[in-house]
Amino acid sequence: MSGILDLLKGPMGQMLISGAGKQLGMGEAKAGSAMSAALPLILGAMKNNASSTEGASGLLKALGNEKHGGGILDNLGSILGGGGIDEDVMQDGAGILGHVFGGRESNVAQAVSKSSGIDMGSAMNILKVAAPFLMSYLGKETRSQGVSDQNGIGDLLGGMLGDGEKESQSLINRLLDADGDGSIIDDVAGMLMNGDGKKGGLGDLLGGLFGK
Repeated sequence: MSGILDLLKGPMGQMLISGAGKQLGMGEAKAGSAMSAALPLILGAMKNNASSTEGASGLLKALGNEKHGGGILDNLGSILGGGGIDEDVMQDGAGILGHVFGGRESNVAQAVSKSSGIDMGSAMNILKVAAPFLMSYLGKETRSQGVSDQNGIGDLLGGMLGDGEKESQSLINRLLDADGDGSIIDDVAGMLMNGDGKKGGLGDLLGGLFGK
């Protein structure tokens, strides 16, 4: 099972970054920086949600939907290589974000925006593209590994987060509890961009991956 960093470094991740950068008009470097911040935050929120029986059941049900069976992964070239990103993908992404972040996705978009140097609208679009991609990948993994319970989905998400698991969950908790507090969002953006001064932090894991 690949961690999120391995996934982003691989051919599929590079296609996602290149296509999103082109379609959203921000270039590959900024798209890579934004995606490297967005995906672990989405994963961290999913891991938090899956810590409850109800949350894990809801996530597994969503992953069992044929929409998240992995088909988007096989069609990345057509989805991201044409004249515009499929509206169904963006709508699915918006729905996933609303469920995962409980209506606080604007806080997450602010942190992604500040850490990667893109505007809020572009950051939200990156999140909308990242979410269906991630759900499809997780859906494919749950099927191939026979994941069907709370412990299984927790282990799958934790494995993808790797050494950044505790850090990403700490960051997402702060964002979801921010209540619009700009200083907390600045703090989280700084940790995503530069690390928090502690070896092994999420920023250290992600920083430099795309030449930041």
